Amino acid sequence: MKKTSSVPIVLSSLIATLAIIVAGLGVFWQGEGPKSEFRTLRGETVTIQGHGLYQYETVSIAAQAIAQDVVTLFVGIPLLLVSMTLFKKGGLRGRLFLSGTLAYFLYTYASFAFGASYNILFLVYVSLFSLSLFAFIFALMEIDIPTLPEHFSSDLPRCTIAVFLFIVGGFLLLAWLGRIVPALLANQPPPGLEAYTTLVIQALDLGVVMPTAFLAGFLLWGKNAWGYLLSSVVLIKGVTLALAVSAMAVNMILSGVQVSIGELIMFPTIAIVSGGLTVILLKNVSDSGDKN
Repeated sequence: MKKTSSVPIVLSSLIATLAIIVAGLGVFWQGEGPKSEFRTLRGETVTIQGHGLYQYETVSIAAQAIAQDVVTLFVGIPLLLVSMTLFKKGGLRGRLFLSGTLAYFLYTYASFAFGASYNILFLVYVSLFSLSLFAFIFALMEIDIPTLPEHFSSDLPRCTIAVFLFIVGGFLLLAWLGRIVPALLANQPPPGLEAYTTLVIQALDLGVVMPTAFLAGFLLWGKNAWGYLLSSVVLIKGVTLALAVSAMAVNMILSGVQVSIGELIMFPTIAIVSGGLTVILLKNVSDSGDKN
């Protein structure tokens, strides 16, 4: 392994610091204010939160954002600090762990920067998005990709992980197209659009996450070096993101918003399975390149 660069650590430290502020404000700054009805450009009537950091969001979106902040504050940031510690030791396991954790922050703050209603933290969202993007790139640059297969044990359940990635990709594809296509055919706004002008999360999932999951599965099945890398990133990101979506569903229910049974079952399942497979994957990584 080559000498570890300090750039990902510096960028990750900035991310952790800013994320503590942003997520902390999202969770603890609630304030008081009346909810109000708002008629969207597409003629739908939605309820606006009316107080706290997310006062300009609908009740549903505010509930999701607060739940995301809770997971970021109490799961994402601790994982980032742990992965930074492992990364400093210079091993492959730490580099993979940090890359996957940064993928969570990249996805999270891309969605906030492009999807959240404008508030006082807009520039901080953009900063976190940019820092996460470049930290992720620099973390990947620390991994010697061509030699990756040499560092994984022959006991690694490649096919099991690949099949799980296919299932995750297929679930995202069917779940989002199941909402969007019928709405297109009926010339109606899709469920979940609310006050958004477009579907930001669905664009990220269908345009980036879903194809990456499929690609990672195919490449890992064929023992391609990139398959080991992408699978590691998708699994680690999958744990935190699926946990965040599960928390969103719970908080939406507490806020009086209807949630589908499928989402209540599927996302916690993805979080649990991703977590188990991540542990198995990291246990089968060797810094020396000795598969045994």
